[in-house]
Amino acid sequence: MPATRINVRRTERITPHMVRVTFTGDNLAVDNGFTDRYVKLLFPVDGVYPDNLDTLPRNEMPPRRTYTIRSAHDDELTIDFVHHGDSGLAGPWAANAKPGDELYFLGPGGAYTPDPTADWHLLVGDEAALPAIGAALEQLPENARIIAIVGSNEPQDLPHDVIWVDPDDVVATVKNLTLPAGRGHAFVHGEAGMVKELRGLVKDVAQLSISGYWRRGLHEDAFQAEKRTTAGAAR
Repeated sequence: MPATRINVRRTERITPHMVRVTFTGDNLAVDNGFTDRYVKLLFPVDGVYPDNLDTLPRNEMPPRRTYTIRSAHDDELTIDFVHHGDSGLAGPWAANAKPGDELYFLGPGGAYTPDPTADWHLLVGDEAALPAIGAALEQLPENARIIAIVGSNEPQDLPHDVIWVDPDDVVATVKNLTLPAGRGHAFVHGEAGMVKELRGLVKDVAQLSISGYWRRGLHEDAFQAEKRTTAGAAR
């Protein structure tokens, strides 16, 4: 799949540690029907991309990071970046982004969109999952029965009621829930250790999308390599 070129149109600091970057580009074919649609952002090395970007083998590609598309309309695509200081790759890039800056992405992918026929919805995640949760909340109707729990100390203005908790309290908050009767649809994503603890608490929900987005102490390349190794060992 060829990489798609995008340029920064504007940036906004929506909370102290969340930077919203709106990009523009041609042929932004990202509407795949999912609310957790994600792209692999490719970051330049020393400010440049290789000329043969579309034909490079995986192990020679520029550094990549996976991000959920917060929204996309016409020729605009918006992505929210968590920024906690100068460490890491994507957060510092977003904090310093200016109009005209260039990126490329691969994708989109995705797997979840809230089932409109479900009796109720459970949305659980941390700041990494917040863009997907926000997109899902915007799609759900006003009368939908929703329990949304987000591990973040920086609440955002979102449709529907959201339970904002400290990231360390997400598991305990879900453990204390009494889930409604009927057929539920759950989206549970975020830090891999947290998701592992939550898996047993939500295993009986009729429809379930659950996965670790990242692991504490590992950058994405190392985490994805770990996931591939674990998947291979399980076969």
